[in-house]
Amino acid sequence: MAPSTTVPSASAIEVPETLLKKRKQNEKAREERLAAVSAARKASRAKRTVIFKRAESYVKEYLAKEKEEVRLKRTARTAGDFYVPAQPKVYFVVRIRGINEIAPKPRKILQLLRLLQINNGVFVKATRATQQMLRLVEPYITYGEPNLKSVRELIYKRGYGKVDKQRIPLSNNAVIEQALGKYDILCVEDLVHEIISAGPNFKQASNFLWPFKLSNPTGGWRTRKFKHFVQGGDFGDRETNINKLIRQMN
Repeated sequence: MAPSTTVPSASAIEVPETLLKKRKQNEKAREERLAAVSAARKASRAKRTVIFKRAESYVKEYLAKEKEEVRLKRTARTAGDFYVPAQPKVYFVVRIRGINEIAPKPRKILQLLRLLQINNGVFVKATRATQQMLRLVEPYITYGEPNLKSVRELIYKRGYGKVDKQRIPLSNNAVIEQALGKYDILCVEDLVHEIISAGPNFKQASNFLWPFKLSNPTGGWRTRKFKHFVQGGDFGDRETNINKLIRQMN
């Protein structure tokens, strides 16, 4: 008996080989993509655990240091002595003066410190060489010893990294890991710890941070801005009082 219709059924139609190959390739690509996403998720989860544990250990370290300092102060007071705190490990340096009538040597030092604009700030390791440099450019800068709160606030609020000579905001830990992963600095807390403790990779961490662009201080500078801090002005070493200025400028 002759078929009732001449239109072939779906099963009778042969699919072109090129289409079959394309489908197979698409399926394979999809499987690979899903596998990569799954692996990335697992790696991210593991990294988060590592970062959390590190942050936890840093908090314990900071608390232990604070308690030890309080204990030493009490011991000194009980013995009728004075407690002399340790020398600062790190300075935060802020440029407060422009380029008018500046001698070549101070100009070069300011370039080396990466302080190219007014209200730029950088972290500098306290060594004999850097202290001599700071003394030479003292009329153009103010500096002091930042505390943990100041370092953390600066990096979290105004932190930008230098990636391929570009100023990139520190919006996630991947930016830091990409640039400083080889130095075992994976997240913002690692960066904060390296700066505040003046660790072995301080130079790389500090150079990675773009100079901080701060605002003018709330309430303005002092009336005699270009006199030394101890004379009622603003320039020079202000020790721990730099933290108050950072709050006003951040």
